[in-house]
Amino acid sequence: MSRGAAPGQNAQLSAKAEGQDMATRRGFLGGVSAAGTATLLGSSPPASAATAHAGAAATDAQLAARDAIRAANAGMRTNYAALKSELISRLSPVIVVQNDAKGGRFTLVHDGSQESVSPVPEVFELAKSISHVPQGIFSTIAAYVSDKVPNLPNADRIDPHDLDMVAFEGPRADGWISPLQDYAVTLTTARQRLGEANLSRELEISCGRILDESLTFISDSVGRGTFDMASFQEFSGRTYPSIRTNMTYAAEAQISGVEGLMRQWRNRIGNQAWQDLYTVVLSIWTTSELNQASVIIERCMNPAKVATHLIDLPTVEVPRDPVFVALDNLARIVQDNVAAEMVFPTDPVVADAFKGKEDLISGEILNQLGGPGRLPTASARTAASACPVRREKAQE
Repeated sequence: MSRGAAPGQNAQLSAKAEGQDMATRRGFLGGVSAAGTATLLGSSPPASAATAHAGAAATDAQLAARDAIRAANAGMRTNYAALKSELISRLSPVIVVQNDAKGGRFTLVHDGSQESVSPVPEVFELAKSISHVPQGIFSTIAAYVSDKVPNLPNADRIDPHDLDMVAFEGPRADGWISPLQDYAVTLTTARQRLGEANLSRELEISCGRILDESLTFISDSVGRGTFDMASFQEFSGRTYPSIRTNMTYAAEAQISGVEGLMRQWRNRIGNQAWQDLYTVVLSIWTTSELNQASVIIERCMNPAKVATHLIDLPTVEVPRDPVFVALDNLARIVQDNVAAEMVFPTDPVVADAFKGKEDLISGEILNQLGGPGRLPTASARTAASACPVRREKAQE
C-alpha cells in the first residue's frame, strides 16, 4: 500500500486546512475592536453594531459594580460569622433549657464545661400524661366533626375557616372508630395499672376519673357509631376538675425540681458569676410565651438582668443539638448588644431595634406606610405618596 494520501483524504486535509485558516482569521478579527476590524477591511461599522457593543460594555460594568457591592456585604457576613464562632466558645455562664415531656432538660455551660440534668420529679410527667387524654381523644375524632361552628358557649371564639381546615373528613366518615378503639386499649391498661404507680391518693383519684370518663365517652361513641361536639363538651367538662388537680401536682413537681437545681448550680459557680447568668429556653411557638421553665428560672436570676438575659427561643422543631442552637443564637444576641451601641451611638431608637427582635428597616417601612413608625428620624414621605392604594383613594 502506498504511503501517499488517497484522493478523498487529500480533499479532507484541504478542507481542514481551509477551516483552520478561517478560524485563524476569525480569531485575529475577534481580537480587535469593531471599529478597528471595519477599518482593516476597508468599511465603517454599522451604527447599530457600535451601539450594541457600547451597551454590552455598560451592562458588564454595571454587573461588576453590583457584584462589588454585594461583596461588601459578603465580607461583613464572613467577619460576623468569625466573631460569632469565637464567641460561642467563650459564653459563660449559660443555662440552656430544652422543654420536654419530663419537665425539661437543663444544661449548665460554665468555663468551657457542660453538665446536663433532668431535675423534675417523675410525677410531673405522670400527671400531665393523664391530663392529655381528652386531647388525645379529640385529636382522633377532630377530622370527623362537623365543619359548622357548634352551639357552644365559646362559639364566637372558634374561627370558621380554622374549623373547616381541621374537619377535613366530615361527620359522615367513620375512619375514627378503629383508632379510637385502639386508644381505648391503651387507656384501659393505664387504668388497670394505675393503683400500682404509687401516686398520692388525691392524684390517683383524679387520674382515675379522667380515664374512666374517657373510656365511657369512647364506648358510647363507638357503640352509637357517631358523636357530636355536644357530647364531647359534656365529657371534657366532667374531666376538667380532675385535670386541674393534675396540673397542681405537675406544677409543684416542676417548681421543686428546677429551683433545687438552680440553688445547686448557683452554689457551684458562685454568686458573682451567677449575677451575669444567661438563660436560653428552647420551646415550640405555642409555649414560647410565659413558658413554664422561664417563669421558674426568672425568680432565680439577677432581677436587674432578667429582661436582657432570659431569652425564650421558639424553634420549629426540637433541634438535634439544642445546646449549640442556643449558644449560636445567644452569641448573635450578645455581639449585637455591643455592636448596636457602638455602630449607632447617636440614635438610641435604632440601637434598641438592632439589639432586639425588630428588623431595622421595618420602622422605615411603617413610616412610609403611614403606620406608627418606630424611627422618628426616617424619611418624612407621607403615606399617600408611598402607598398606591392610599394614593388612589386620595385622588377619588
